[in-house]
Amino acid sequence: MRPVPLALLCAVLASRGPAGEALPARVLDLTGWKLTLPVDTGRPGRPDEVEKAELQSFAAPDFFFVNPAGDGVVFRAPCGGAPTKGSRFPRCELREMKPGGGDEVAWSTDDPVPHVLEADLAVTRTPEARPHVVCAQIHDAEDDLLMIRLEGRRLLVERNDVGDVELDAAYEPGRAFRLRIEAGGGRVTVGYDGARKLDWKVSRNGCYFKAGCYTQSNPSKGDKPEAFGEVVIRRLTVGRGGDPRAPAR
Repeated sequence: MRPVPLALLCAVLASRGPAGEALPARVLDLTGWKLTLPVDTGRPGRPDEVEKAELQSFAAPDFFFVNPAGDGVVFRAPCGGAPTKGSRFPRCELREMKPGGGDEVAWSTDDPVPHVLEADLAVTRTPEARPHVVCAQIHDAEDDLLMIRLEGRRLLVERNDVGDVELDAAYEPGRAFRLRIEAGGGRVTVGYDGARKLDWKVSRNGCYFKAGCYTQSNPSKGDKPEAFGEVVIRRLTVGRGGDPRAPAR
């Protein structure tokens, strides 16, 4: 993969402006998340990570910022960006954390009280050569358990070695949809615009939610380094049981 252009590296800047300045943490509740960026600079993490405390006053104008309408957070990952360990692709993506402390969560799909992610979001941009973007995941201790993935215009739930479940055969990029993922009692369900699309019996440990933009392309796939995937999230909650606002334990 080609090196990340200098212009992309220079774009990763903490924004600590005056009160009222548009910051992602003023649009979404980010107290239970950390952020992975699609660059590898002198910041902690490989690639760069933004921990919970700093995330409350952080924006990166090319990757993680408030949309012009002020009602959503833009997550953008260029094809020439730095991938995480074990992946060939870049991401600007949130990782679930414990709201009250600095620890990463690791739960089980067998937990009696379900873990719930709810989001209002849209995939707004895909690369041209390989138009694939992931906007949400459950990851377990070793690999992704499922991913909400757009491939061209086909929006689906991807499950390794199990089979995909289609959410929308003709998704139009930019169209907002409502997503609900619930995991507990030995099952994982996925709801799309209020309709249940998946009910899967599965047992897995070390799990956590991820949300944002995980672009599934790079220059080796034929896309230019500056091509990118983009996701806009307008609402994002994670919790337990019937109340997605309740903190995970």
